[in-house]
Amino acid sequence: MKWFVFIGICLVLFSINAQAETMYVNDILEITLRTGPGTDRKIIALLKSDQALEVLKHNKEWSQVRLPDGTEGWVVRRFLKSAPPNRLVMKNLKQENEELKAKAASLFEENDKHKAENLQLNSDLSKNKEALSRLNESYEQLKKESSEFLKLKADYKNSTEKLVEQTQKAEKFEKELMRIQLHQNIKWFLSGAGVLILGIIIGLSTKRQRRRTSLL
Repeated sequence: MKWFVFIGICLVLFSINAQAETMYVNDILEITLRTGPGTDRKIIALLKSDQALEVLKHNKEWSQVRLPDGTEGWVVRRFLKSAPPNRLVMKNLKQENEELKAKAASLFEENDKHKAENLQLNSDLSKNKEALSRLNESYEQLKKESSEFLKLKADYKNSTEKLVEQTQKAEKFEKELMRIQLHQNIKWFLSGAGVLILGIIIGLSTKRQRRRTSLL
């Protein structure tokens, strides 16, 4: 009795594990899906070798399965295997290969795009370097010209101050010269007037003497 219970428990556990198992039709052209476990049972459908099946339970020679559309039936157990069939593997590999090719093409396209952008960036960088070099040259030239301008401005300011100072001195000297010249003119004028007056006096004195002499 204990052995029957043990065997029953094992069969239940085995059927539970089998319900979650996914298997595939073996690498043959087609197999039959029947209503029961026997070749005398009615054929429900013909299954291709890449058909995925949900295994519900196994017996010695047959397996009860469920199709993706919900149809249930029995197939010969030896025609099933856990690994995907070679045709399905090849199909999946081909699909993955196509996807990888598409990704590679996209990556190559993106790489070409990045190359073009990199070339453009290098060109822009070269132009910016040239512009910066010209700007530095202009800055240095401007700084030099500014330094010369400030020097010229300082020299002009000093020259202007000296010119103003010399002009003031010249004006002062000219006023002094005019004053001296005026003073000298007055002196000469007074000297000339004195000589003239003295000449008149001498002339008058000479006439008187002549008159006196003539009277004698």
